Amino acid sequence: MEKITRTLCSCFDSGKLIKVIFAGKRKKSIEYKKVTIRPVTIKGEYMYQAEFHYDKKVTHKNIPYYEGIDFACDIIKNDFKQINILTEDEDIQILASKPDKPKITAQAAQRKSGDMSHDKKKQYIIEDGKPCDFLIELGVMSAEGKVFKKHYSKFRQINRYLEIADDSFDALPKEGRLRIIDFGCGKSYLTFALYYYLKLVRNRDVQIIGLDLKEDVIRFCNETARKLGYDELEFLTGDIADFVSTGADMVVTLHACDTATDFALINAVKWNSKVILSVPCCQHELFSQIKNDINEPMLKHGIIKDKFTELLTNSLRGLKLEAAGYDVNMIEFTSLEHTAKNVMIKAVLPPKENPAAKEKASQEYEALKNFYNVNPTIDMLQI
Repeated sequence: MEKITRTLCSCFDSGKLIKVIFAGKRKKSIEYKKVTIRPVTIKGEYMYQAEFHYDKKVTHKNIPYYEGIDFACDIIKNDFKQINILTEDEDIQILASKPDKPKITAQAAQRKSGDMSHDKKKQYIIEDGKPCDFLIELGVMSAEGKVFKKHYSKFRQINRYLEIADDSFDALPKEGRLRIIDFGCGKSYLTFALYYYLKLVRNRDVQIIGLDLKEDVIRFCNETARKLGYDELEFLTGDIADFVSTGADMVVTLHACDTATDFALINAVKWNSKVILSVPCCQHELFSQIKNDINEPMLKHGIIKDKFTELLTNSLRGLKLEAAGYDVNMIEFTSLEHTAKNVMIKAVLPPKENPAAKEKASQEYEALKNFYNVNPTIDMLQI
């Protein structure tokens, strides 16, 4: 799929996409016979609109711009093997009977672009074509500011993360130094992005600490920060559960494994952090605990049980944060390393406490926990 994904990235992000047509069903059981995607602007928001063509009807689905390529890839993998991409400059055909070995051809465009409701390409927070120091240093962008094709998905995901973070900044203190801790920072693309955006774009006084267990990764990140002159960005080797700090205005934890996410959330609440952005992964803790006679016919299947316990784990975490006074939203977020989708827990501490909402969430948490006979680590969060 790599060649197909690269081609889609180039077309979707060019600002010249007119339409994508998916045809040639992989299975007769697929109900719709064709799907088309086109860029639109709805209520001022740039997105894609998919049309599903059935024998006697056409249905529509609006797709956020950052999910467009993943949506197209899923259709190609599961539903259709012929793809025609129409742009202002060229027409591209992809024959993908074998998605890993597609045949891709292109010719000059045969038409003028129609009347679309947008007149320019999607404007990212960090722009393609404009040099960005940390992206250049990390090999995502050339010295001239051009994003390398093989890293375009990463570039889009970094921008998506900054959009989510930016939407939360109103909850942070308006003056003084912002203190942010990134638990399980890994290679730290997003940590560098957050520092760059807050310090260099929004001119905030900010101190960010990245924490991870891998000493070689931490060493590399510190060296990179020093090269860039990111003086208030520091990386430490350590375990989330044992980390000691005076506090943080914002806590980030992206893909912290299993119960590491819980310890990050526990610390964030203890510090009265205003914003929490958490993307859990590897959620195995409840797999061996969950027991419920009603759901046993479902839970007897390992793959179903695994997916269900992941949903249950995140639901309990969300309720526990609500019981602590946070406004919680679950957002779909895409991993930096592949196209798998993850749930991001976005928790923002409102300026005014709502005791009734806290009590309701606490009761729902206990009821859900007891119904499935589980004792998650997030239960250690004292409210």
